[in-house]
Amino acid sequence: MPKIRSDTLWELAAAEVRGGAEEDRGEAVGERSVLLMGSKSGTMLLTTFFFFLIHRDEPSKPTLALEYTFGRRARGHSTPKDIAHLWELGGGTSLSDLVQIPITPVSIRSLSVILVLDLSKPNVLWGTMEKLLQAAQAQLEKVSSQSQQAEKVKAQAKHQVSAPSAARGLPKDYPDRELISPFPVPLLIIGNKYDIFQEFDSEKRKVVSKTLRFVSHYYGASLIFTSIKSESLISRAKSFFSHLAFGLERGKTVSFDSSKPLIIPAGSDSFSQIGTPPVTDVDITSLHAKNPKDLWKKVYERVFPQESTSKQRELKDPAKDTQYSELQIDAMRAQKDQVQQLDQSHSCIWKELKCFKFFNVRADCKLISLVRV
Repeated sequence: MPKIRSDTLWELAAAEVRGGAEEDRGEAVGERSVLLMGSKSGTMLLTTFFFFLIHRDEPSKPTLALEYTFGRRARGHSTPKDIAHLWELGGGTSLSDLVQIPITPVSIRSLSVILVLDLSKPNVLWGTMEKLLQAAQAQLEKVSSQSQQAEKVKAQAKHQVSAPSAARGLPKDYPDRELISPFPVPLLIIGNKYDIFQEFDSEKRKVVSKTLRFVSHYYGASLIFTSIKSESLISRAKSFFSHLAFGLERGKTVSFDSSKPLIIPAGSDSFSQIGTPPVTDVDITSLHAKNPKDLWKKVYERVFPQESTSKQRELKDPAKDTQYSELQIDAMRAQKDQVQQLDQSHSCIWKELKCFKFFNVRADCKLISLVRV
């Protein structure tokens, strides 16, 4: 019996893989990336969406910094499974710099962003939304520019036409297409904790709802309100999540009524339907807004003055953030800090003693010189 060489086995394996690839040529594996970010107490939805669970009786735990997981879903029997790379940014706005990790030249072409806002805290809602969207948009534009430049260099080297931009395009019949500024990638805005929000005064609910409708339409985004305490709302949110993660249908339900949870897919709303900012006691012309978005911001802040985010800026060191507390580790850290403080105190005392000794020596020398004279 002839001996089979190892390289022959490798050739057979490679041939089998090539053959399988030819059979599944029309069934290529799809990969998408989804980045969830939002209010410090408004996220924690990734586990709910991914595992399809509703933990009513379990205390919710905030996301620690940046967490990653992935999901797979088969499109049919004996077909390759699509992959969704799922990132969740915790800490509210304090860790917004971490968006540079999931937003890369590789992920940008199949990336979607989900912004989760805490409806129960309208006084920090605009500030959180503005800072996180700015951070994500800045990174997206930076990565997109780098990718375009790299493609341009490659095309010039090969004397070819450069590849099209990864920037997001909208259909020609998209409502108010010339008046909006679409987010670079598909965006979903989720208003969380609707169970608390629905107890607000009707006028305040109207201000929040109309403002978020304007912002979502301005960015070409979808908007939904949800609550982890409502199975029907979570189910609808999951359909939007699955649409971004795996390209599934997101449902046809639409709701514009501010007295009910909003469900507004991208492209379903318009500025004419949204109307003007809901104010009665403020002269809009006196606000001196630079553009429509700035006008809505000023009106919103009149109704809900935004709280300062200085405390969040002070917590840049995660070791000082209470959401990362660990009893044993914190106790050891406190003990180490005390030792360091004692070392610093001993060092200062030793320096003072050395200075005191030095001056005493100088004084003795001067005294001896005077006696000699």
